[in-house]
Parts: sequence; structure tokens; C-alpha cells
Amino acid sequence: MKSAKTGKTGNLVFKTLATLAAVTILATLAAVAVFLLVRAWPAISDPSATFRTVGSSSQVSIWALTAPQIFGTVLAAIMAMAIAVPISVGIALFISHYAPRRLAHILGYMVDLLAAIPSVVYGLWGAIWLIPLLTPVYLWLGDNLGWIPLFGGQVSSTGRVIASASLILAVMILPIITSVSREVFLQTPSLHEEAALALGATRWEMVRMAVLPFGRSGIISASMLGLGRALGETMAVVMVLSVGSGFSWHILEAGNHSTIAANIALQFPESTGIDSSALIATGLALFAITLLVNSIARWIVSRRAEFSGAN
Repeated sequence: MKSAKTGKTGNLVFKTLATLAAVTILATLAAVAVFLLVRAWPAISDPSATFRTVGSSSQVSIWALTAPQIFGTVLAAIMAMAIAVPISVGIALFISHYAPRRLAHILGYMVDLLAAIPSVVYGLWGAIWLIPLLTPVYLWLGDNLGWIPLFGGQVSSTGRVIASASLILAVMILPIITSVSREVFLQTPSLHEEAALALGATRWEMVRMAVLPFGRSGIISASMLGLGRALGETMAVVMVLSVGSGFSWHILEAGNHSTIAANIALQFPESTGIDSSALIATGLALFAITLLVNSIARWIVSRRAEFSGAN
């Protein structure tokens, strides 16, 4: 009787602590949202207020200030995802199903270590080493493929363009997508793989028919987590991008793009009053976008758990 009572007390204590932890997370998230909304309200509620844009002396409305930054943020993140997702899935498949066990362990540790590198280190690497290598490639693309809108316009000779920022972001989110995808691929039921091989399938056919369908939702959720990281990255983008305040599909032009996080990092130290409120309003937009991305990722993960019976 005593042990049963002790067990019930332990269960109650653990349940209470777990509930408090969950409430704390929700309360913190709500507090951040309220703080951003309150501090941004002076700029949002004043339709006559105007603000200075990056790289220009013109004064614009709060929407005209925020919209180009949202465009640049989404454009950089989408290009980074287009680069990182195929490479990450390929690395994850190699580690989980092709590499020898010892090599797979080494590669797994290396991928996890990449995720721990600070963003400022990626920014230094990109600004000092990568951009000088990319600049001749950009010039070649502009000369030979300038008829494609992405490579059109005046190609920058410095390489500090949105394309460089997207490549840096792709390298930064690659470990996240690879790690999650690898774990999902390793959870593929062995009976599915053995059945495909027993029917005469090659290793690639087994991966295509058994592993990829099983891990599809995991790949999507991993990609969404990487997208959340790409949307909010600051220092690496600031260090490799010549910021601007326009809408442009020319990814090799300098001074046309900016991201919300980079703009806040550049302008907030010198801003006061309603200008600070405007920057916080752009931060509120980034908060909403990131929250939406992560919510979609959690929804996909929960659907995968219900489908597999893991819960």
C-alpha cells in the first residue's frame, strides 16, 4: 500500500511539473507576441507616419517598409531550401542506407557538429572565402544566362547579393534537415525493406518504394524546421548581403534586397521613438511567419505519428 501511494504521489508531482513547463512555454510565447504588438502599435496605428528605408533617404509607410523585407526574407529562404533539401536528403540516405556502419557514425557526428557552428562563423566563411569564388560564376551567369530573369540585371562585381546569402543559409540549414531526415529513414520498418529486396528490387528501388514513402512526412517536417531557421537568420545575412529596399527577381544585383532580421540588426541600434516601433513591427511580421512555419511542421509531425501508430 505504501509503494502504491508513493507511486501515485510521484505521478502527481511529475504531471504537475510537466503541466507547469507546458504552461510556461505557452505563456512565454504569448508574452513575446504581446510585447511585439504593444511596442509596434504606434507605428501600425498611425497611417500618416513615414519611415526611412535602408539604402535610401526616402520616407515610406509602414507597409512599404515591411513588404520588401518580407519579399527578401521569403525569397532568400526559398532559394536556400531549393539548394539544401535535395542535398540533405541525399546525405541522409547515404548515411542511413549506403555508407558502411563506421563511416555512417563519423558522418553523423560531423553533420551534428555542423549544426553547432555559430552563424557568425558561417558569415565570416562566406564573406572571406566563398564570395570571391562565386563572383566569377555570377559574372558568367550574367553574361551567358542573363535572359533568365533571376540572372538578369546589373551583376554585382562584389558578390554581396541575395544569391550569396541564400547559399550561406543553405549550408546553415543543411545539418538540421539532414539530421531529422536521417533519423526518419532509420525508422523505416525493416520488413518493408526486406520485402522489397526479396522481390528482386535493387537498393535504389527499395529506397524509392519503401524508405522515401515512409519518410515523406519526416522530410517535409525537417524542411519546415530548416525553413524556420532560414527565415530568422541575422548575422550571416548581414555579413554577406549588400542590403536594399526594393522588389527584384534579379538575385545577382546588389542593393535590391533585404531581410527582416538583417534590417533590424542594421537599423535598431540607431533608431528611436516611432522608428523603433516600425522595426519592431517588422519583427512582429517575422514572428508571425516563423510561428506559422513551425506550426505547420508540428501538424505534419503529429499526422505522421497518428499514421504510424507511434502515439
